[in-house]
Amino acid sequence: MPQNSHEIDYQISGHSIQMLEVELDPNETVIAEAGAMLYMDPGITFETKMGDGSNPKAGFLDKLMQVGSRLITGESLFMTHFTHRGAGKARIGFSAPYPGTIIPIDLARMNGNEVIVQKDAFLCAALGTKVSITFNKRLGAGFFGGEGFILQRLQGDGRAFVHAGGHLIERELNGEMLRVDTGCIVGFENTISYDIQRAGSLKSMVFGGEGIFLATLQGHGKVWLQSMPINKLIAALAPAGGNSQKESGSVLGGLANMFE
Repeated sequence: MPQNSHEIDYQISGHSIQMLEVELDPNETVIAEAGAMLYMDPGITFETKMGDGSNPKAGFLDKLMQVGSRLITGESLFMTHFTHRGAGKARIGFSAPYPGTIIPIDLARMNGNEVIVQKDAFLCAALGTKVSITFNKRLGAGFFGGEGFILQRLQGDGRAFVHAGGHLIERELNGEMLRVDTGCIVGFENTISYDIQRAGSLKSMVFGGEGIFLATLQGHGKVWLQSMPINKLIAALAPAGGNSQKESGSVLGGLANMFE
């Protein structure tokens, strides 16, 4: 069966802040979020387009609906398409948005040829990958899931690259349940069910500093987690952020800051 997505080669380098280098053959294309490109060889041209280009025959209204859904996720209306128009091979580099790990995902090996990821996790992918949004079906997850309410679905048979903040944890679930901070989820296969549950007793919710709700992941398939989501990184770097007081995540920590 022929592959619909472009078949691209790649190399990931770096440690704390990684870089992705994609090698393109003539007429091969990689799509990326605006601002992700670091460098590119001569012969590579780029064009900003509406949508991901996964359906070249899509009409204007179809493209408008797709970019409208991207507005809901807080992403740009447009995606950048990088195409090698020269001879031989050419390379293009993409940088991670903040310290962490770049995850290469072969969609052809995923259940249903798709994965579900956080809305800000997508970095780039081979042309032919469909990038769309998906809403959690449960109202509880919608109202209290934070980042987890609006998720992105990556579909195709090529390679896609997503970014995890901090250290990457990859788990293979075999029917068991995993309880996770909502912001620490990077992505999961479509065979994993996602929901939100209350985090312990009222005392733990108020004084524990771990948040009021936790995400639950259950099923059979892969799950990717991150140790430092962007919201925690921003809070830690802020002048009065999470690291300014050890107990700042609790109510008592907030009272202590008031008296400083």
